[in-house]
Amino acid sequence: MSDNLSIILTAGLVATAAGLLGPFLVLRRVALTSDAVSHAVLPGIVVIWLIFHTRAPLPVIGGAAVFAILCVLAIDALKGTNLVRGDAAIALVFPALFSVGVLGITRYASDIHLDLDSTIYGEIAFSPFETLPIAGVEIARSIVLLSGVALVNILLVVLLWKEFKATTFDPEFSRTIGISPKLLSRLLLVAVAITAVTAFESVGAILVVTLLIVPATTAYLLTDRLWLMVATTLAIGWISAVAGYWGAVSVDASIAGAMGLVAALCFAIALFVSPSYGLIARSLQRRRRSRSVQRELALAVKPQGAGADT
Repeated sequence: MSDNLSIILTAGLVATAAGLLGPFLVLRRVALTSDAVSHAVLPGIVVIWLIFHTRAPLPVIGGAAVFAILCVLAIDALKGTNLVRGDAAIALVFPALFSVGVLGITRYASDIHLDLDSTIYGEIAFSPFETLPIAGVEIARSIVLLSGVALVNILLVVLLWKEFKATTFDPEFSRTIGISPKLLSRLLLVAVAITAVTAFESVGAILVVTLLIVPATTAYLLTDRLWLMVATTLAIGWISAVAGYWGAVSVDASIAGAMGLVAALCFAIALFVSPSYGLIARSLQRRRRSRSVQRELALAVKPQGAGADT
């Protein structure tokens, strides 16, 4: 498999795994959870080093996943108290876990090359170098791992589609029919944590957060139907992966940065041309309302009998 195809497939699989969950994060207004996870996993990486003295990918992913799940569960538990809002819960949990990780590095791992650049912020350009032989073909390890995560997310969303939809739009009604919004919320956040941690090493935290949130937010501006929002999110993610890669190659720039820029450009376009929420549509709506009000005022102040004499 060529390096070009490996990189594009890696990014596309991240876009798929993230795009299946991103719309629910945006609709539930917990989009910043993905950014919190990218910082909160640092203690897990330190713990793996202290216990096993290794920075091998699979143990690191396992340790990071434990703290990622701990992070999202703590955020959800704080929100469940009704004492703090969701954004405040995120701001309380992830700085605490990130600080523990920083202290662990400075105290126990200061003599080795263990930092954010080497543990969390991976480089997608290196993904073709780590391969696994499958049916006689060398396939990038990132493709194998991310394919598994994407498949699990597909099954999760398909099997629990009605439950996720009900708890996203009407949690009170969900409780009355026996669906637990809290359980579904935690399951969604755990899936986000596992997706993010698995993708960190291959593509980097910034690209993971970008593909979780930006395509979903763009799709939110373009449609009001949930299934179409998910489909549009996946399409925008793959467009960002393909166009971003070839754009980066053409100008010799950062691949992850170019993919993020394409995603941001898609959002900017939707922000202007969205038929319901776009700036152009809103401007036209304001003009129509203004003209309607002016006509009504003109009719209201028109003198009685005006136009009768001819």
